[in-house]
Amino acid sequence: MRRTLDFIYQAAGGLAAFFILAIVALVFAQVCLNLADKIAVAATGAGIGLTIPSYADFTGFFLAASTFLALAYTLRAGGHIRVTLLIGRLPAGTHRAFEIAVVLVALAMSAFATWYVILLVHESLEFGDRSSGMVSVPLWLPQLPVALGLAILTLALADELVGLLRGRPASWEGKGESLLSE
Repeated sequence: MRRTLDFIYQAAGGLAAFFILAIVALVFAQVCLNLADKIAVAATGAGIGLTIPSYADFTGFFLAASTFLALAYTLRAGGHIRVTLLIGRLPAGTHRAFEIAVVLVALAMSAFATWYVILLVHESLEFGDRSSGMVSVPLWLPQLPVALGLAILTLALADELVGLLRGRPASWEGKGESLLSE
């Protein structure tokens, strides 16, 4: 089970990286087209109007996908910002209880958000909602990775809570501090 869960978190992180690369490729392509248009203006006095239709919309969709798909992977890797000034000074038993309480609250919030984003995706499908850009995209398409990312985060938080209740240390213990010391 552990390998399956870790695979899910890593696959979501890989998808997030893919969407970041897609943003880079799309913006780079549009910059190249803008440069070609500027060269055409300089050479002929008139631009040729090269553009990728709705590229700003697509990069926004890709940003949302990469952000939400990366949440669970980042949680497990200890990359989320945590305020350890107070919790680091607590006795071990209180520290553990505090960690459990925080994960429980985060799990409830994540489950709530997941439920409502899934309802939003369903509503967009039901009503045929589309984006308003030059290229009209069914809204459930960019909403789906957000829902998937939240669902995987909810799974990761439930996984974390079970681990903490069984006495295991939090998956992020000692990982985030090394990022700050570099």
